[in-house]
Amino acid sequence: MRFGMGVPKAADETRCERRIPMEVGVHISGHVVLPGTETTFTENVSSRGARVLTTRPWKPNDRLMLATLTGSFRSLARVTYCELVPKGEFAVGLEFLEPKGSWVVAAHSAA
Repeated sequence: MRFGMGVPKAADETRCERRIPMEVGVHISGHVVLPGTETTFTENVSSRGARVLTTRPWKPNDRLMLATLTGSFRSLARVTYCELVPKGEFAVGLEFLEPKGSWVVAAHSAA
């Protein structure tokens, strides 16, 4: 089940690069209704975004802050989708808007 308005596009239609399955511990914050910081992990990552598991439902285009538990990466991120997954959690697609520090996957420059 997806949350938000509109018909969702298939991830492959809008994604510029493939995601790599990888669990990275992160803090996320910025939920309008449920304030506070949640400690969770990613399911997959790329240099431009990630899929994060969370206990909170988010709406497409919500903004949140994401920071890795270890390392120096942090970014303002935009929610691209939110899906209900087993165990009552939500899988949230994130697009990094203002990345700072070292992320687990480096951006590739065009040749």
